[in-house]
Amino acid sequence: MPLLFMSSLLSLSPMAGAAELPLTIAGDFVVRVGPGEVEVNGKRVGVLAAVDLQVAPPEVVTVTDEAHGRLPVFNDKAAPWTKGTKLRGATTLETTAADMLVPDSVRVKLAKDDGEALEPDKDYGIDRRWGTVGRLEGGRIGDATPVYVDYQYGVCRLDSVVVDAAGKVSLLAGKSHVNVPWPPEVPAGQKRVANVWIPGRLSKLAEANLFPVQAEAYPEPPQQHPTPAERLLPKSLAKLRSGEKLTILAWGDSVTVGTFVPDWEHNRWQEQFVARLQERFPKADIELTTVAWGGRNTQSFLDEPPGSQYNYKEQVLARKPDLIVSEFVNDASLDPAGVEQMYSQRLADFNQRGAEWAILTPHYVRPDWMGLPSERDCDNDPRPYVKGLREFAATHNVALADASLRWGHLWRQGLPYTTLLLNAINHPDQRGMKLFADALLALFP
Repeated sequence: MPLLFMSSLLSLSPMAGAAELPLTIAGDFVVRVGPGEVEVNGKRVGVLAAVDLQVAPPEVVTVTDEAHGRLPVFNDKAAPWTKGTKLRGATTLETTAADMLVPDSVRVKLAKDDGEALEPDKDYGIDRRWGTVGRLEGGRIGDATPVYVDYQYGVCRLDSVVVDAAGKVSLLAGKSHVNVPWPPEVPAGQKRVANVWIPGRLSKLAEANLFPVQAEAYPEPPQQHPTPAERLLPKSLAKLRSGEKLTILAWGDSVTVGTFVPDWEHNRWQEQFVARLQERFPKADIELTTVAWGGRNTQSFLDEPPGSQYNYKEQVLARKPDLIVSEFVNDASLDPAGVEQMYSQRLADFNQRGAEWAILTPHYVRPDWMGLPSERDCDNDPRPYVKGLREFAATHNVALADASLRWGHLWRQGLPYTTLLLNAINHPDQRGMKLFADALLALFP
């Protein structure tokens, strides 16, 4: 999560569709709201004078004597969240959250309380950005030596600026979390006009921390006639309408594995999609199968030998599904030419077996992995892979469920998109999974 520092008074002018209340930074942790107007409960409400709201800095948590029975050898060449033992305060669902650890706060000791601090880069290695620690060969920490760690880390928060029917402006504090804070509940009779994004380590507010609520939801475009499903998925749609069994194969990577999501049996994108298809087509008889492999891409399935649980021919083609829905954020290294080469052969395989295909564009991942300078003004996905998917689908008349557009719109709904990533990197929560299901449902009448 980028730390953005800007000085003095910063202005954020109202944007199209936003509440007509100007928001500015009026101090290190002060947001100035108004004057202006906003609609509350269907009525125009005036905020007659500017109101300054004091925002609490991010909470810093102090940890003392965190016990670790043993430290692995520090591996500086591994992924940063796997270089050593994860400090628990900075740990997300699966990894660690970057930029949450207060770097100079770490003390590794052989005894509790005020035991002698061991020496970094001599006794132990540490990734101060990602919060992982490991022992160094030749240091004072043996293979089975228990250690105790003191450190501090910050936690994130989303606060909400709200206005009531009398024009009173106030700030609702959100609940802190290391990486997926939810905005606070807004009481009846009040309107959320903006969220204030407080990353875990922030010295002062900047324009990038202000997220005016320009839209309550993604603006669904008018439905096409005929719909994409009527044009591109006619056999699947006919079975949905008739009640004949429809077999759907969800094929993908770890996002399709999805067992990191709470209540995953209902909250993975494919389960949400099928449940909502069933609601839309009550006569439907749908059978869902998932074939997914974490940390892999399309080529990985092609490379697997016969007999493997991930062999492409046996686990994807031989199942002879009616509809294949693919999700591969791990194909994001492909450029448009690579997409054409890889996906045109898959299309030929599916056509030969009578299977229809819907492709999901990927969700947004860490901003630095995508080349995004901010989580605001990020409507347009910059990845060549996404451009390639859109071109491929248009050229070959393949159904495209463009979930990327919905992720790029989250900032307009007042949400930094990383607050939907359970591992602070690339694994969506149930809200993020819903965006995939929304994009798929939009294909159908």
